[in-house]
Amino acid sequence: MTETSLQCLLLLSQVSLLICITHQARLTISPSRSQFFEGVSVSLICEDDSSAGWTVRRNTTKKTRTQCADWGEATGSSCNISVVFTRDSGVYWCESREGATSNSITLTVTGGSVILQSPVLPVMEGDDLTLSCQSKPPSNLPAAFYKDGSLIRTESTGHMTLHHVTRSDEGLYRCSISSHGESPPSWISVTVEPTTTAQPVSTTPPTTVAPPPASCSFHLGFMLLLHLLVFCPYFISTLLMVSLYRRRDTGSDLAVSMVMTPSTQADQGLADDYDDVTTEHHLN
Repeated sequence: MTETSLQCLLLLSQVSLLICITHQARLTISPSRSQFFEGVSVSLICEDDSSAGWTVRRNTTKKTRTQCADWGEATGSSCNISVVFTRDSGVYWCESREGATSNSITLTVTGGSVILQSPVLPVMEGDDLTLSCQSKPPSNLPAAFYKDGSLIRTESTGHMTLHHVTRSDEGLYRCSISSHGESPPSWISVTVEPTTTAQPVSTTPPTTVAPPPASCSFHLGFMLLLHLLVFCPYFISTLLMVSLYRRRDTGSDLAVSMVMTPSTQADQGLADDYDDVTTEHHLN
């Protein structure tokens, strides 16, 4: 009985994990970049085939876990911001009604005149990475590119390509254009293609804004705790009942044995008396 209950518990836990994985959404942004000038429009889309009811949320320096209706226009699983300002800078993600979360995107809005156009999602190891330095108004001036505060090189075209990136290319990038200024920094992640033997690589950039909670793990942990709370009392009560039943049977056998022993002795005594009477009768 205990093994069957444990199997049910494991099955329910696996089902909860499967639901969490199956209903995972993917957040994308249009235009596909992480830095924007003030005054442009931005769309954030939760890509998911299920009906889990995904909505876009964000963390900013002012407020945390606010939903699209508070700062944008929600259309299904998408959120449109008609005009962005520096206050819209923050971490964005999709969240379902059950509390599952998608990947997160760091969006930076600047009031300056230079932005760095870089991939929003992690770059696959071995692929090429192209960075563009854009000014407002547009110019054809050379741009200098930096990684983790150190100059990489200056490109006359304003574009820089890193070929066959590796994990060592992961870091904080920015660019600058003479007489225009420099861009805000953006974290670029490099990830490996997941395999059956390799563990997924964390691509969370260092940021002062708190990232979204790991709701999927929390949801799974909550389900496990719920199952334990349901099954543990059942296990304990079953074990107590079995233990009490065995003790009662043992006590009953002992009592019967104690009761039967005097009766047997008495019967033996009567049998002896009967033999003596029979013997005496034959002698007479």
